Amino acid sequence: MSAAPSVSRQPQQKGLKNSFHAALHPDEPLWRRVPSRDENGHLLADFRMLIPGLRDRSGLRQQHTLRIINAVLKHYGAWVVFADMNMRTNLLWVSIRPRPGLTLEIPAAIKTLVPEALLLAPYWRSA
Repeated sequence: MSAAPSVSRQPQQKGLKNSFHAALHPDEPLWRRVPSRDENGHLLADFRMLIPGLRDRSGLRQQHTLRIINAVLKHYGAWVVFADMNMRTNLLWVSIRPRPGLTLEIPAAIKTLVPEALLLAPYWRSA
């Protein structure tokens, strides 16, 4: 797979932000937990992907799929700020630092390796 970022200048690697906060509750909607801005106050972009049937697969097949997705997200680690896989709804939500085309590039890399994955909604947040 040649899923390398097409722009050579990337933000410094800071690692994925931990999405856990003491004030969060497990039943709190994801859209309330997803960060809208990075540590410097810049708006983030998001995309969501549906992985049909993931929750119904065997544990080993689920783990294999999740490892593939994780590997792609780690490849783009300088850009990915938040990722959440909801196994109940088979929904992957990823927040990234904005860069033109990246909300399509990362899902394309995932789809190459997980063909059943469907891109639902790439979008840029407005101020």
